[in-house]
Amino acid sequence: MKHFDLPSLEATTQFARTLAPLLKAGDVIALRGGLGAGKTTLARALIETLLGRETDVPSPTYTLVQSYEGPAFPIFHMDLYRLEQPDDVFELGWDETQNGLALIEWPERAGSHLPSWRLDLTLEILGDSRKAILEPHGEDWQTRLHEL
Repeated sequence: MKHFDLPSLEATTQFARTLAPLLKAGDVIALRGGLGAGKTTLARALIETLLGRETDVPSPTYTLVQSYEGPAFPIFHMDLYRLEQPDDVFELGWDETQNGLALIEWPERAGSHLPSWRLDLTLEILGDSRKAILEPHGEDWQTRLHEL
């Protein structure tokens, strides 16, 4: 497990820009943290960095899925909070995410469909700042995150 102090939203954005080059097609990042922890800020910075440009990156709270065609692979930003049962992920195009990057907010709603080889990224609020906790699952993540 790795811990990173994020004293501001700007630090959260910079952290995402540092993480983005380590990501590849097939990755799943389980974004955890309460409301206001910065999950959408982090996802927005990851997506813009991977796309190589600023773009409109709305929260998927109401659409449940926002997808983007990246230069190397597609990116899927999912918010599973409103799912009634884990199997509902398949109605959102869960199978399609295997060829791209899946950024999943409220990942616990996916139940057993969440892959065991994912990266758990938890954002905690600590007063006026935040902390990112990365818990890699699988040797590939361990190797890639070693550089952070």
